[in-house]
Amino acid sequence: GRQTPRRGTRHNGARPRRAGARRRGEAPAVTDQPVTDQSVTVTIEVDADPRLAFEIFTAQIDTWWLRGPKHRFRPPWNGRLLFLPGPAGRLLEQYADGTSFEIGRVLRWAVGEQIVLSWRLPSFRDTEATEVDVRFTAIDGGTRVSVQHRGWSKLRPDHPARHGKTGSEYEYMKAGLWADNLAALQTFLARRRMTLADELTNCRTAPAHKEK
Repeated sequence: GRQTPRRGTRHNGARPRRAGARRRGEAPAVTDQPVTDQSVTVTIEVDADPRLAFEIFTAQIDTWWLRGPKHRFRPPWNGRLLFLPGPAGRLLEQYADGTSFEIGRVLRWAVGEQIVLSWRLPSFRDTEATEVDVRFTAIDGGTRVSVQHRGWSKLRPDHPARHGKTGSEYEYMKAGLWADNLAALQTFLARRRMTLADELTNCRTAPAHKEK
């Protein structure tokens, strides 16, 4: 099965590397914040400029985000994820019966730079929320996408969302879930780039049609 992330290492158990040095095509880097803060940061590098990475992250989130009970929010675990964009936007999971679950509300929306939104699970009370901060930083040949999920210290130790885990054990679990989804985003963008490259090659090599 999938290995649990170790402190300061990749989630697949490979050799340690600082998050800022994560190369495109490698597994997401997982770093920890102080336990008192109860937050995790996961970082990847993708072959896309910041504006495109931002667009794919938001407008196509349902396409690249993983499915199933570990990653979707309510049974039957096949709801459609949808970002309502903009500074007053929301992130929803919509269901076939017409209902939806509000995962979070946008707190900051800077296209190509940053998204900050509140983040809730179905087991949260109306007054409970954590916070997700996604940053898109231009690097040579692509973008570094960094997700920090913070605010878990606000939840009581026996909260259902903790699944019986506390402290660093819970942080490792949350980091692993984010690492899985960011790896899926990384793969999605890489395949998109390859598809576009193939289409461009086919256009260049296709024989020209002569007029009769």
